[in-house]
Amino acid sequence: MFVYSKFARAVFGIAVIALFSLSPRLAWAVDFLDGDLQVHGFFSLTLVNTSDNNFFGESDDQISNEYSEVGANASWRLTPDLQLSAQLLSHRAGGTDDGDVRLDYGLLDWTMTSSEEGRSGMRVGRIKTAYGLYNKTRDVPFTRPSIILPQSIYFDRTRNLTVSADGVELFVERYHEHGSLSASFAYGQPQTNTEAATVALVGLNPPGHLDSKLAPDFQVMYEGSGGKYRFGFTALHLDLRYKPGYSDRLGAGRFKLTPLIFSAQYNAENWSLTSEYASRRISVTDFGPYFYNGDALGESYYLQATYRLAPKWEALLRYDVYYADKGDRNGKDFAAATRLPPFTRYAKDWTAGVRFDVTPQFMLRAEAHHVDGTGFLAVQDNPNPQNLRRYWDSFMLLGSFRF
Repeated sequence: MFVYSKFARAVFGIAVIALFSLSPRLAWAVDFLDGDLQVHGFFSLTLVNTSDNNFFGESDDQISNEYSEVGANASWRLTPDLQLSAQLLSHRAGGTDDGDVRLDYGLLDWTMTSSEEGRSGMRVGRIKTAYGLYNKTRDVPFTRPSIILPQSIYFDRTRNLTVSADGVELFVERYHEHGSLSASFAYGQPQTNTEAATVALVGLNPPGHLDSKLAPDFQVMYEGSGGKYRFGFTALHLDLRYKPGYSDRLGAGRFKLTPLIFSAQYNAENWSLTSEYASRRISVTDFGPYFYNGDALGESYYLQATYRLAPKWEALLRYDVYYADKGDRNGKDFAAATRLPPFTRYAKDWTAGVRFDVTPQFMLRAEAHHVDGTGFLAVQDNPNPQNLRRYWDSFMLLGSFRF
């Protein structure tokens, strides 16, 4: 009865989203000052059911509706070379995010040079982190290829650490007959002031907190034949310090994380192939005898295919792989040292999904996952690792509206 009631409430929420999208008075963005000031928004709700383990809330053999996104963004073209942009976001994701409204990004974009051959400039403020193909637009469901992004690259459990940073970004874009080349370099303060960021790295109920040095972020992208080909490289370095709290068993530890991401995409008329590979050098030191210290070289990759079945329909198939330590892929060395299940150090996820654009403003998605391993599950939703199951399935249904 409880599961049915929870499911009914969630379906009612998706129905409300559909009614909003079908209303002609709401199916437009708000423009002011002859289009120089624009306001847009979106909201979505996702139902999650898993055969074992919990994902985005209590989903094990029941329906969780604890994954939702609500956002409003605005851009104001002050001059031809200056633009202000900002987005407020409420992101709810099980135990990892409570849905509090926060500034997702807020920046001044200054184009310093512009010509037919390209442009260059800088962005100052809270800027979106360039991280693979999807990170800059990951918060808007319409821009993602699936309900959840490949977790081997775009971890939801540590989302706040890589989604944006407070600092400055320099960018340059060059346009040529055979394609375009863009590059950016950013230097900023990651968002470490959340409990979710600390818990993801040191465990539940930490009395201390994380701090971070300024993080450099570099990305270069090439697009050829009008976007038919896309190739990219991203390099990011995080240097995080743990500040112990009162009666803390952990020492003043340090995390160093350096992911290198190689991206490739091919877009045909009705189908697309996308793949990304990440190598992550990880160093964990000075936490003391009650923590797993050491160095590791993590590895992740996925291969994804999408096919446009009809103008409003799209199908997706993806294989996604994550290893916390390339030298200990099956997790046996980690299990021997910590007595934790070895499958918590990897995950292999087969995903099949379908998208239906009911209207240009309203989208429905359904997605099924078959997973070997629990490497990307959040400890907030699964506090006892001994209760985890190696093989598990999940089914998700999303409704999303934008204006």
